[in-house]
Amino acid sequence: MLDNFHSLKYFLPETILSVAVLVIIAADLIAGKPSLKRSAGLTLGALGLALIATIAKMDRNNAYGLFGGLMAKDPMGDFFKIFFIATTALVGIAAMRAKDAIDYTTDKESAEFYTLALTTTVGMFLMATSTDLLTAFLSLEMVSIMSYILSGFTRRNRASSEASLKYVIYGGVASGVMLYGMSLLYGLAGATSFSAVRAACAATPATSTVVVAVILCLAGFGYKIASVPFHMWCPDVYQGAPTPVTMFLSVGPKAAGFALLIRFFTAGIPSELGTGLGTVTPWPLLLAVIACATMTLGNLSALMQTNLKRMFAYSSIAHAGYLLLGLCAGGHDGTFAIFIYLITYLFMNIGAFTVICAISDAGLGEDLLDYRGLGKRAPGASLAMAMFLFSLTGLPPFAGFFGKYFLFAAVISKGGNLLVWAAIIGVLNSAVSLFYYARILKAMYFETPAEGASLLVIPRLHTINMWAMAVPTVGLFVLWAPLMRFVELSMTQWLPAVAEAAPSAMHALLP
Repeated sequence: MLDNFHSLKYFLPETILSVAVLVIIAADLIAGKPSLKRSAGLTLGALGLALIATIAKMDRNNAYGLFGGLMAKDPMGDFFKIFFIATTALVGIAAMRAKDAIDYTTDKESAEFYTLALTTTVGMFLMATSTDLLTAFLSLEMVSIMSYILSGFTRRNRASSEASLKYVIYGGVASGVMLYGMSLLYGLAGATSFSAVRAACAATPATSTVVVAVILCLAGFGYKIASVPFHMWCPDVYQGAPTPVTMFLSVGPKAAGFALLIRFFTAGIPSELGTGLGTVTPWPLLLAVIACATMTLGNLSALMQTNLKRMFAYSSIAHAGYLLLGLCAGGHDGTFAIFIYLITYLFMNIGAFTVICAISDAGLGEDLLDYRGLGKRAPGASLAMAMFLFSLTGLPPFAGFFGKYFLFAAVISKGGNLLVWAAIIGVLNSAVSLFYYARILKAMYFETPAEGASLLVIPRLHTINMWAMAVPTVGLFVLWAPLMRFVELSMTQWLPAVAEAAPSAMHALLP
């Protein structure tokens, strides 16, 4: 446990990104003229420095509690920091040539876009390292508020403004419900640290209060990862937001939500409630029901979509369900599977959205009809999209197959009829997803383009970005050994010794 002063040297990545936000704004004001290249360059440079600082401070043998235990400095936090840096960098590169995010002819509002993206990244860093209810809530709200603004970034676009408004309304309700659940946990423990909450929940006879509190907290966490029944905002926001923002939201905040969920269920909530013969373990059942509902609703709803961004929104909901299966399994294998799947999801989902962004910038729309005959008009982009779709479905030898394999294997190895059935439902949902992904392939390769259609000119930056994603999507299995070794070393969490929680006034009121 480190005090505030000694914690600062481990807080360097967050400090670098925070300073970069101020530098980008100041540079824009001093120059008196916006510059997309300057803002993007400063952003990518700051992300590079943050990456170096993260790697330099890596310590696989030790873990620390920063700022008196409010945050963790551990291998798991380092893993997610690297993940968020990669996500923001890829989105930042795509935004340099995305006409629906920044007007690259005038560079107007480029500084604002990149400062918002960096601020969101800092919030995701804090979410992934929070070990206290207060820092968990504040970091989640930080990411949420920045996401609201990014969703409505093109404020003169009605769809973007509508997306932002819906996001704010749903997010406000989810945050309020989550905060009420946290207040119940605080009442039980008399403290906000995860360790105190865990001790209090394990000792209290009021197990029903703990279950209700966790369900209420899941409203906030579930809203961030877009799981059922907290998914309602996702399709409208993904469709209305600028494509680079949709790309960002589908990967970064979702991964941050899972990082916080892992810490919450590992360090903050005991695996068993009650004592003696009254011991119960409700979490696998709760999470399995949510996972199955999320997978099924996401995939079945995607079947009816014709707008690609909306289709991928429901696909993103379904993938949240797959990831929740890893949380159901819990333990080493479940967490390991989540980490592996997030890596594969980063490449295939950002790659798919990069293709959508490229096709849009080339002059076509986002509707399925616009993709008719794309295999002839843009063969490179079509081939890359096919790779991402096969991977998202989970077909071998693409990375998504291995990601789903680890998830389903972790659930089955955990044992029990409930989890086995959850894995079977996951496999069936993967088969369903093939149908709507195949609709895109059919449009690209088996339908004729509109009369007079010509070859599309794909911007070079998008071409580089999409193939940078396509190569690991199809060839990640070559690096499985070092990748699995890296993930294995990233599993360690900082878990303070669980002390007896201070008795609270609520204990006297509970039966």
